Amino acid sequence: MHNSTRPLSGWLWPAMAAVTVAWPVSGLAQQAGDVDPDALSLLRKSTDYLVATKQFSVVTATTIEAVIADGQKLQFDQRVAVTVQRPNKMRAERVGELIAETFYYDGKTLSLDLPQQKYYATAAVPPTLDGMLDAARDKLNVIAPGADLVYANAYERLTEGLTSAFVVGEAVIDGAPCDHIAFRNAEVDWQIWIQQGTRPVPRKFVVTSKRMPGSPQFVSVMSNWQTAPTFTDATFSFVPPKGAQKIDFLPVAPAVPK
Repeated sequence: MHNSTRPLSGWLWPAMAAVTVAWPVSGLAQQAGDVDPDALSLLRKSTDYLVATKQFSVVTATTIEAVIADGQKLQFDQRVAVTVQRPNKMRAERVGELIAETFYYDGKTLSLDLPQQKYYATAAVPPTLDGMLDAARDKLNVIAPGADLVYANAYERLTEGLTSAFVVGEAVIDGAPCDHIAFRNAEVDWQIWIQQGTRPVPRKFVVTSKRMPGSPQFVSVMSNWQTAPTFTDATFSFVPPKGAQKIDFLPVAPAVPK
C-alpha cells in the first residue's frame, strides 16, 4: 500500500508580478541568505509547544499541486483530520480527490483503511509515536499525515540542512494573528505561519519543490486546533468494516547500489 505524502524535510513536490511594485521584495531577498535566530526561535517555540502537548487534534485543508507532461499545473484538494495522544496513539482521516483513507495507531498496531476500495492493511509497529512513524516510513512505505509535527524531535527534523531562515512579518490566518516565517534548504523552500500568543500552533504551511519541473507546491491551512480534547480507546482502534478485504502494505523497495 503506497501513500504519496512525504514529510516536510523530504517533499520533492503564479508568480505575482504586481507584488514587486508594492512590496519591498529586494529587502527580503537581502535577508534570505542568512539563518535569522529570531526565525528559529519562533519555530522552536511552536515545536516545543506541540511536543509538550499530551493530546491534540487539528483539521487541515491541503492542496497538492502536480505538473503534467506539458507543464500545465493541476491542483488537488484534500481534508485531513489528525488526532494525537502521546506517547503512543494517533489517528488521521484523509478525504480528497486523490484518495480517501483512515490511519489508526493504537500503541501496538498500525492500520490503514481504504473505505472506497474496501481494503485495509495492518502491521505490528513499535510502542511509541516516533518508533511507529519511522517503521511506517522505512518498512511499510507509509507517511502519516502531519508526521513532522508529531515527532519528539520535530524542531531538529525541520531545521536540518537549512541554508536560509527569516521572519517575513505578521499576518492573519483564519482570523488568528500569526508570525510568517520563510525557510530554505537544498531541496525545498518552505514557509510557516505560527499563531501568536500562548498557543503557538502552526496555522499554515507552504512547501515549494525546487528540484521538480515546474516547482510544484504543497499548501496546508490548519484550523480547529484542540489542545485538550477528550478521546477514548475506540478513537484509535481499528475494526475492519464488514466486507473489507485485508491486503499487505507495499514493501519499501531496496536501495539501488551506486
